[in-house]
Amino acid sequence: MSVKNESCSSCNEKDNCNGEECTTLRLAPNDATEVKNMVAVMSGKGGVGKSSISALLAVNLARRGLKVGVLDADITGPSIPKMFNLKEQPHSDGSFMYPLETPTGIRVISMNLLLPSEDQPVIWRGPVISGAVKQFWTDVAWGKLDYLVIDMPPGTGDVPLTVMQSLPLTGFIIVTSPQDLASVIVKKALNMANHMNVPILGMVENYSYLKCPDCGTDIKLFGEGSGSRLARETGIPLLEKLPVDPQLAALCDKGQIESYAPELFSSFPALKQ
Repeated sequence: MSVKNESCSSCNEKDNCNGEECTTLRLAPNDATEVKNMVAVMSGKGGVGKSSISALLAVNLARRGLKVGVLDADITGPSIPKMFNLKEQPHSDGSFMYPLETPTGIRVISMNLLLPSEDQPVIWRGPVISGAVKQFWTDVAWGKLDYLVIDMPPGTGDVPLTVMQSLPLTGFIIVTSPQDLASVIVKKALNMANHMNVPILGMVENYSYLKCPDCGTDIKLFGEGSGSRLARETGIPLLEKLPVDPQLAALCDKGQIESYAPELFSSFPALKQ
């Protein structure tokens, strides 16, 4: 099966390429960017908490003293700025755009930071959205980062394909929820990453349980976790099983996700330092 799209039409190797291991479309960093590891957070479906997982991963990496950025690739449904209470417009000097920084020094770029108001819709077709994601890599002065976390939109369409083909990814984290329905769709994202030869670094099961405030019992709101089963079937490490946590929801709404106390992702694989 070929994964070629319209971006392949300008490639000199298009007649000799099956699209599976294409590196000619890979975009080099600009002169103001040096990123050691680029990790995308992906799922085959929406509503499983990719943005909160992306933000929590960035927060926990920053707590270890690492330099971290977040590229919000969910162009039509961005929520990263809200979680970090970022509202200003990024500065541009004519050559580069500069990301905003959170109180703990996490650098962030998102489409919502470029709009006149946060509730204005982005009504663009796929190629334009993909172009914006590329520009968030090529036109932004990220500086020196240990990790750039990419918050992906749901599905396996234009943006995931653009990220896999055009950005120098270290690997993916796959997000799922306990429902079998979610795991079936998440397998599509797993298969896409495998098809594109992008490493999968681990899996996170979100909404795994709700801890009863009275007795402390773990209530399985969405059934027994499919994350553990997927991990066994695929051999992908299960990095976290995160609960439904009202405190996290409240902190995200207030733009204070950096105050979320639990230490997470201790088993996140050691990458290039």
